[in-house]
Amino acid sequence: MSEDKLVYSTDPKLNVRCPRCKELQASCTCPGEVALKSFNFFVKLSIEKSGRAGKTVTVIDGLPKINIFLKDLTKKLKNSCGSGGTYLMDGKEGKIEIQGDKREHIRKTLGALGIKFKG
Repeated sequence: MSEDKLVYSTDPKLNVRCPRCKELQASCTCPGEVALKSFNFFVKLSIEKSGRAGKTVTVIDGLPKINIFLKDLTKKLKNSCGSGGTYLMDGKEGKIEIQGDKREHIRKTLGALGIKFKG
């Protein structure tokens, strides 16, 4: 019984939750912030229709394959574009798909975040 798990506390400092995993800060297992400066990558923007019943999808390819980074970037892009989307971790690199032709919104958002892009 060496596990120290907080059951109940009235101290507000101990009841702070992690914004990512919603666990208590003491038991949070999330990795720290990802340093994008250590990665040297160019993002490729493209439009795809094949295999999607004629629906247009903007694909952002060439991202680092880090789950938390892809999840946060997908959320930011979806909010700025006002549309749905998902991230994939297939192959060697990460990929984000945003519904619709949203290249202009994505270019502005990536430029503001300091991510280099082509396309």
